[in-house]
Amino acid sequence: MPVPPLPVAVIGAGAAGTVAAIFAASSSRRVLLLERTRDGGRKILVSGGGRCNILPSALQPQRFVTDSSPNTLKKILLSWPLAEQRRFFEEEVGIPLALEEETGKLFPVSNRARDVRDGLLRLASRRGVETVFDSIVEDVYPSDGAWILRLQEARVIRASAVILATGGLSLPGTGSDGTGLRIARRLGHTVHETYPALTPLTADPPRHASLAGISLEVNLEAPLRKGRFETRGGFLFTHRGYSGPAILDASHLAVRSRVPLYIGWTPIGPEEWDQRLREGTGAVAAPLRRALPDRLAETLLSEAGVDPARPLPQLRREERRRLVDLLTRYPLPWTGDGGYQKAEVTGGGVALSEVDPRTLESRLHPGLFLCGEILDAFGPIGGHNFAWAWATGRAAGLGSLQ
Repeated sequence: MPVPPLPVAVIGAGAAGTVAAIFAASSSRRVLLLERTRDGGRKILVSGGGRCNILPSALQPQRFVTDSSPNTLKKILLSWPLAEQRRFFEEEVGIPLALEEETGKLFPVSNRARDVRDGLLRLASRRGVETVFDSIVEDVYPSDGAWILRLQEARVIRASAVILATGGLSLPGTGSDGTGLRIARRLGHTVHETYPALTPLTADPPRHASLAGISLEVNLEAPLRKGRFETRGGFLFTHRGYSGPAILDASHLAVRSRVPLYIGWTPIGPEEWDQRLREGTGAVAAPLRRALPDRLAETLLSEAGVDPARPLPQLRREERRRLVDLLTRYPLPWTGDGGYQKAEVTGGGVALSEVDPRTLESRLHPGLFLCGEILDAFGPIGGHNFAWAWATGRAAGLGSLQ
């Protein structure tokens, strides 16, 4: 009897891995999807507050971060156009999407992340993918023209090709433990230094714990070696420090470079604030309370050493300047970060120069493909990292067929 062909083995049933398995199964080839947890896709389940921000309404490649070539990153990211990704989810996975106008994010109409995870696994099953949960792969290596996967309990699987989609180190409770990064490193791949990204920042002591729960839109800026980082977005005071989209998107700068972060609490610039405080009437607190939550306004006045009841015309010049600085360029007193436990993604990873940007096949080992968070790239919040996962998963799955 003829020997059946070896399967393509996909390691990791998360966002990138499940999509990779779906596209690898586009032919009659056997595909094994191996997942270390009992159900898979746990990062999908916790994303977007349990709603799963599947995609952004517009991709912004320039906001992605990598220590590899930005041009290579862009080529990989745009290999599956956004419109085609949306069509895949709506027509093939069967999940209609809705645009959240105020944020520019695309969510499932059901607002249920579980529908996304379950829909992908169902499509994989319909395509003939064999999904095996509770399968912990400990090592992968080439042998005699095939790939050997060594699993726990001395189990061994031979495969014609392997797709590493094991994620990074973020949110370890979902099953991300860095196994794929260790395997890639053992196989000789360059792994750029990893670090937690899109993570909250902490303050010790928690100077603003009394403001926990207050959220508002802020301007955030940070000095860079060339130019500066600027963003506008949501900001949240927590019991331990600071979170919200603006903080998460800037957190990699704090984690890696310890750069100072400056907050503008309102859209109003320093000149206009100076004019309001100089020409206004009534108590000093009045214009602040009109623009800010009361507790934050009181805190800024206290830090400026200004009595909230002081009439504006009595405000001394140095007091006005101090208050304008705190309103428009507040030095955030962060001291640490939430680490991988709270990080939404892992920064760093396998160098993009060591994969073919069309197929994501390893340039070091034919038959090995890498996709998703294991690669050296991440984007801002708002669905960009899912777009990266879907695009790289598809490229690796199709690449394994060649």
